[in-house]
Amino acid sequence: MSRNLFLSIKNLIRNLENLFLPYGGQQPALAYLVQQHSSSINSSNPSQSFNLKDIIGDGVLWAVPKHRRSVEKRLNRKFGVPEYNWKPLKEKRNLRSCQKCGHDHELGVLCPFCYDKVRKETQLMQDKIQEQLGLEAIEQEVVVLYEGEKGEQSADYLKGKRIVEMQKPRPMWFTKNLLQKSTQQSSETKEVKPSDLG
Repeated sequence: MSRNLFLSIKNLIRNLENLFLPYGGQQPALAYLVQQHSSSINSSNPSQSFNLKDIIGDGVLWAVPKHRRSVEKRLNRKFGVPEYNWKPLKEKRNLRSCQKCGHDHELGVLCPFCYDKVRKETQLMQDKIQEQLGLEAIEQEVVVLYEGEKGEQSADYLKGKRIVEMQKPRPMWFTKNLLQKSTQQSSETKEVKPSDLG
């Protein structure tokens, strides 16, 4: 293939020389740079003419591969090696169905559908808090209550807290104990008493 390419370029150069220089002579390109050099050549040997092939030589073939890439190497580059790196798609065997919504998800990853519901509800709560309380620093505890929950809470529980009411019923999956504080006061005693035995 490289030989065919070289021959086609050589024929193209010859055709261009015949087209622009029908009677031979100096080429228009590089005329000033080659003028002095060619005059010294012509003075020593007047029968020798300037040729573009002498300047280029085999420079066109310098950047081509020297050896053919084998079929095995081509396939390994395309598909990978099964023992090390297999590029085509493989079936996933770690998929599970969510027990709450029924959507499929990977093992060890939260269900994206359930997480999206929680994310949207959290965004609604944040927007409501920002709408009612603004962006100033809040030093009091904020309590988020849904529709019909204000009467259930005691006055002592709501004392000194900022209340944000959501104008919608609480979602079934969003239980009340999710908003409880996780930190507990350390007890003085080290005794553990069983509860609810009666």
